[in-house]
Amino acid sequence: MTSRRTHLQSLILLAIYPTSFRAASRVTVFKDPSCTCCNGWIEHLKQGGFEVVSNEIPIAQLRETKSRYQVPPDLQTCHTAVVDGYVIEGHVPAADIQRLLKDRPKAIGLVVPGMPIGSPGMEGPKRESYSVFLFDAGGKKPFQEHPA
Repeated sequence: MTSRRTHLQSLILLAIYPTSFRAASRVTVFKDPSCTCCNGWIEHLKQGGFEVVSNEIPIAQLRETKSRYQVPPDLQTCHTAVVDGYVIEGHVPAADIQRLLKDRPKAIGLVVPGMPIGSPGMEGPKRESYSVFLFDAGGKKPFQEHPA
């Protein structure tokens, strides 16, 4: 009886707090050592529940990394990350990455083009609206809008 009760309590806790019992997804970030906004984005991911491994590499190697992970030149930003088979380019919010991992769409990954003020790691006095795009070899399509 005790083991049955314990099992039922565990199932109830999993239903109420499902994310607290899952292992954190590991995000591997490739960045230039001198980029401070990347550090802000990494902290944002950690606060969003991700385990983060940061690899500081020279710019030439960062370009090669972007090419290897199929990030089109017009979408490349200051850092590239990989998580659970997806590529994350730029200042993508943790909640959008979590949604990507939950929905598992067929794509290379997510990108926030440019460095919009107000995106994670790019906080500033005046927030800009920005878009997160899902991208693959054929191009990009809207994934999430973030108003100013």
